[in-house]
Amino acid sequence: IRYHIIVDTNFINFSIKNKLDLVSAMMDCLYAKCIPVILDSVMAELEKLGPKYRVALRMAKDPRFLRMKGYLEKGTYADDDIVHMVKQHRCFFVATCDKD
Repeated sequence: IRYHIIVDTNFINFSIKNKLDLVSAMMDCLYAKCIPVILDSVMAELEKLGPKYRVALRMAKDPRFLRMKGYLEKGTYADDDIVHMVKQHRCFFVATCDKD
């Protein structure tokens, strides 16, 4: 079994603050092979946050992460892009710290 998990910006920051290796923590949680997915909108959001989040940006560029294009046009919120992606393709988990 392989799970594709769309990762949000704040989830990457959460894993850094708690010193978690994202891929191995996902595997420990789900007991299966996990492939973190980074949408282009999440990558753009991380780049826009500036030098304070360069560790998160470096983590998002990890070759174990799958990069995917978003559906919505550039300049939209990453959260909206993630919601749209999951509604179109119901085969993803979403890793986020957002309440809604």
